[in-house]
Amino acid sequence: MDYLIIALKLVVSLGILNVWLLRREQPSVYRGSDARSLRQEFAAYGLPVAVYYGVGYLKVSFALAILASHWFPALLVPAAGGLAALMLGAIVMHIKVKDPLSKSVPAVSVLALCVILMVLGAN
Repeated sequence: MDYLIIALKLVVSLGILNVWLLRREQPSVYRGSDARSLRQEFAAYGLPVAVYYGVGYLKVSFALAILASHWFPALLVPAAGGLAALMLGAIVMHIKVKDPLSKSVPAVSVLALCVILMVLGAN
């Protein structure tokens, strides 16, 4: 079970860090509306640039906390819960702009993995 938890932590946290630190300016088939970058995606949702920076800060912070939870287990549940809440928000934004369901797959997947981490981390 320990290896499963470690794998889930790595998938979630490295995936978020990849999107927000390495690929934020690159196009993706999962970007909302017709956006070609994360900043454009937030603009397509009608959100101000401050929200882009705030969400980015929170997602990176939660991802790092999930990684750090390997050494500080008490971080896992709140970090995974915070990231899950942000993923719910992402799903709502995709619905708001009437994206096809396929664009919500990453958010739904990360949400599900965060819920699993919360359940496993609480035990």
